[in-house]
Parts: sequence; C-alpha cells; structure tokens
Amino acid sequence: MADTANPGAGPGHSGDGETRRDFLYLTAAAMGVVGTAAVAWPIIDSMNPAADVRALASIVVDLSPVEEGMAITVIWRGNPVFVRHRTAAEIETARGVALDDLPDPETDEARVQKPQWLVMVGICTHLGCIPKGQRVGEEKGEYDGWFCPCHGSHYDTSGRIRKGPAPRNLDVPPYEFLDDTTIEIG
Repeated sequence: MADTANPGAGPGHSGDGETRRDFLYLTAAAMGVVGTAAVAWPIIDSMNPAADVRALASIVVDLSPVEEGMAITVIWRGNPVFVRHRTAAEIETARGVALDDLPDPETDEARVQKPQWLVMVGICTHLGCIPKGQRVGEEKGEYDGWFCPCHGSHYDTSGRIRKGPAPRNLDVPPYEFLDDTTIEIG
C-alpha cells in the first residue's frame, strides 16, 4: 500500500530514506574536505619562511652609542646597512646640492626621516660591491661620503651617486624610529 503522505514512496521505500541518503552524502563530503585539509595543510605550511628567515626580516638597532660623526654597519637580510650619525656640516652639504648636479636626483630630505640619521643599504648599485667610507680613515671619495674602489663610484653624504658608473643612489631600506635612539629596519 502506498504512503499517501509521500506519493513517491513505493513498496519497500520508507519516506525518510532520502533524508538518510542526503545525510550520508553530506557526511562523506565533509569528511573528504577535512581529509583534504589535513593533507594539504603541512604542504602549504612548508611554503612559509623558516623561523631563522623570519627573524632576519626586521632588526632593531640601538643608536644611543653612535656619537655624532660616527657610523655603524649592521646586517639586515644578509646585507650591510650603513647607519651614519651625520654632523651639521654633513647635513648642510647634502642639502646644498642642486638636483641638476645629480645623476639620480633625490633630495636629502626624501632620503632621511631625521636629518642627523642616514640609514641605507651599503651595496654599490653598479655591481654590488661594498663601498668604503664607513670606518675612520677609509677613503670616502670626492664627496666625503662613500667610495667604491672596484669601479670608482663616488657617493655624497646623503648616499647619492655623484660620479662613476653606478646608475642610482644607495638604497634606503624601510625603517622607522621606535623612539629617539632606536630604529627598526625592515
């Protein structure tokens, strides 16, 4: 006898069979999604940078021991970063340069956040050498900044290319002052 409440139900077919089948399909699909996620997660997670690489993504530098006229070199992402506590004369010289005299025109104000602190990647933009001029007594080139003896690039007290084959200024990394004497690079 046919079920009048469920006209599609015939002999041997209960009215809740479709509901049970739908539940089994949904349960199987959910288990498939969970299983796929459980297998895929370790693969996706392995593409994240390792802890040692993430640790190098940014560094905090204490500037308090760096006296006016001194410079330090720190390593960020495997590259030297020059930090110079510039004197008033160095700042004045850098700001007095006409942009027309620069192969890669950029104002000093655009390269620094605080005039006395110059922060830049210490890699020559010509062929990747490390310019001299960070240490006391080293050749600083014709513009009293940095000098790359490998090919003769001269940089001024703002790290701008002034003479030689380098195509652009020394790069300024992303950095911010956390307080008056601490910066975070990266």
